[in-house]
Amino acid sequence: MPRRRAGSAQSAALLAVLACEAVAFSLTGDRFLSIGNVMEIARFSVELGLLTVALTPVIVTGGIDLSVGAMMGLAAVVFGMAAHEWHLPLVVAGLAAMAAGALGGGLNALLIARFGIPPLIVTLGSLALFRGIAEGLTEASVSYSHFPARFLYLGQGYLGGVLPAQVPVLAVVAIAYAVLLHRSVIGRALYAIGFNAEGARYAGIPVERRIALAYILSGIVASFAAVVYVAHLGQARSDAGTGYELSAITAAVLGGVSVAGGRGTIGGAILGLLVLAVLQNGLQLSAMPSELTGVVTGTLLVATILADRRRSSTGRTPHALSTDSEEIPVKNSQVVILCAAILAGALITSLSNVWLVRNLTGLQAPAARVAGATAPADTRRLVIAMMPKAKGDPYFVSCRVGAEEAARELGVELLWDGPTGLDAARQNELVESWITRGVDAIAVSVENRASISTVLRKAKGRGIRVLTWDADAEPDARDFFVNQATPEGIANTLTDEAARLLGGKGTFAIITGALSAANQNEWIKHIRARLTEKYPGLTLATIRPSDDDRDKAFAETQTVLRAEPGVRLIMAIAAPAVPGAAEAVQQAGRHDVSVIGLSLPNMNKPYVHSGVVQTVVLWNTGNLGYLTVQAAAMAARNQIPAGTTEITAGRLGVVQVRGPEILLGPPLTMNKENIDRFDF
Repeated sequence: MPRRRAGSAQSAALLAVLACEAVAFSLTGDRFLSIGNVMEIARFSVELGLLTVALTPVIVTGGIDLSVGAMMGLAAVVFGMAAHEWHLPLVVAGLAAMAAGALGGGLNALLIARFGIPPLIVTLGSLALFRGIAEGLTEASVSYSHFPARFLYLGQGYLGGVLPAQVPVLAVVAIAYAVLLHRSVIGRALYAIGFNAEGARYAGIPVERRIALAYILSGIVASFAAVVYVAHLGQARSDAGTGYELSAITAAVLGGVSVAGGRGTIGGAILGLLVLAVLQNGLQLSAMPSELTGVVTGTLLVATILADRRRSSTGRTPHALSTDSEEIPVKNSQVVILCAAILAGALITSLSNVWLVRNLTGLQAPAARVAGATAPADTRRLVIAMMPKAKGDPYFVSCRVGAEEAARELGVELLWDGPTGLDAARQNELVESWITRGVDAIAVSVENRASISTVLRKAKGRGIRVLTWDADAEPDARDFFVNQATPEGIANTLTDEAARLLGGKGTFAIITGALSAANQNEWIKHIRARLTEKYPGLTLATIRPSDDDRDKAFAETQTVLRAEPGVRLIMAIAAPAVPGAAEAVQQAGRHDVSVIGLSLPNMNKPYVHSGVVQTVVLWNTGNLGYLTVQAAAMAARNQIPAGTTEITAGRLGVVQVRGPEILLGPPLTMNKENIDRFDF
């Protein structure tokens, strides 16, 4: 009986934390307690929930599986290939993906159970192996989309118009695992192994087979989660599930599953998952930065593990083989600390929102004078949500300056948020939260058009005006595209400059951002066309990805210089890639290699003045952010009628409109003579 009370105390503690979150975020976030938002929390918890459930018995045995996220990526690719390249029925494609998961889980099981290699080492290696195979099969750029509507319904549909279609899937899997772990001989064996593997072996338990079963099931469920993930995003790509393994482990441990093994329940793991899901959703609706979720989640995980280690070291609560003894009571002081942290965060959010409202309200009158125009008929305060591809990219940081300037002039509320790295799934989640909040306009710099177009169509269906900027989505998924320059203009400018520097003859290489980036692939397509049309003497040797990371651009350029000694020019077409490539050329002492590309002038001035970078091509990034907010506000107020050929956008004056495209203007060409005139 005391053991049952212990388990109840653990669940009660997590429920208390959930209650604190609900109170806090209902005060700071719009529509947090609405039925629609509750259903969205459930929907976004499914894929991660499947991994959390699958990892629970693995951790109960005292093991770990860091490969489940990478297994999702590999299974997604197998599913996409089976459906699109092998032309198999979707059911068979799903079985092929799950077979891949069984093989991956079987590999982990063989190395861990049969050969006794530590699970951390094995699954860390298989993480790299599975992700590498997935990227190799797709060259890290091919993705599969255009799945039939009946399949997409699994991830995007609603039963009865309310319940997300994939939620019952998680419920069925969780119940099956609960029966396996808590109501079967196998489950009792798993707890015994986690308590004392040698003792379990002497008791006649087939330790190797039981451990192997846990890892094989983990691989199968991870691959099943990949199929749900593809149905959710409408796209199969190699980076599916990136980082999910750590979130799933966090949810399980937060829910009371001991990293030392021998303790934990499926119900506790699900409650831990809900704590994380509600936390993330609440922070989004409260317009808090995305990275704050990681900070709070990491803090909770470390605190939970430390508490677990402290309890284990005291020895006051011994393990037992009964499934009723898996829980250790959480002290009231620990619940108080968690609730206090959440409430403190809510208070900070509230105060920051009040401060922001007062400041922006005070700026509304000056804004009208700056704009030099009468106030619009609709004086309601607009909310415009704007998303970059990656918040930390200096290119998008500079765009934000212009966006905030326009927001101040117009007196609108600007929500600026996005992934900290290139993450199409994260973009989808943020758009969903903005739909729930009911913003007036959404403007997205698209990382992957196929995956985000579905949710953008949903936003349009809810009456929200949708714009894309910097990189476009599918045409029917947005109202307008704020285009910094035409793809042809960018490609021709870069290619003409390369031809000038090489004298119309020679070999060059391209360092791009992500190989799946739609806008950069469009530029490359037009660069190839320009070469064929006008410069047959120029040869494109290779295209290497930088993933919008300066250090990776540096490493990739070093590889190009070694592998392609005939290259005489590096064309970098991502902002961090130009200084990264320039540093590699400079350190290699290759004075015979020129560097050009698309980037910010302030990032490249030292390299331009030293002669390593010859030309930087770009548009005014601040103006791009400024124009996007101006256009979003006009679209939200229905001030861009069909057939319009030009609009007046604040200090930019008259801007051309070509159908659904709003054009910023031709790109700038900056070199040693004029680069100091630009400061962005």
